[in-house]
Amino acid sequence: MDNPDETTALISAGKVTGTPVFNTGGEQLGEIYDVMLDKRSGRIAYAIMSFGGVLGIGLRYHPLPWDSLKYDTRQQGYVVGLTIAELEEAPEFDVAVTPLWAAGAV
Repeated sequence: MDNPDETTALISAGKVTGTPVFNTGGEQLGEIYDVMLDKRSGRIAYAIMSFGGVLGIGLRYHPLPWDSLKYDTRQQGYVVGLTIAELEEAPEFDVAVTPLWAAGAV
C-alpha cells in the first residue's frame, strides 16, 4: 500500500511537524513546529522549530531557513549547523506571543 504522506521526493507538512532537529554534533535542539510556505512560489520559505522548556513552560520558537535543514535518515530527523549556544543567541519567539512571521523574522 502506498503511503499518502511521503514518497521518495515528497513529504506532507503534517508528517514534517514534530520531526526532531539535531545539530551536527548529534544533540537534539528541538522539533519542527510548522513550516511557512511562500504563497506565490509554493515553496517552503522556512521551518519554525520549537525548543527549550519543560512541559510547555519556557518553550520558544526559532525560524530556520528551509535550505539550512538536511534530513538524516539515521537520526530520523533534520540536522542544522547550529550549536545550542548559537541557537540561544538567535532570534526567537515565546509561544505565548504571536510573532509577525513575515516581518523579517528569518
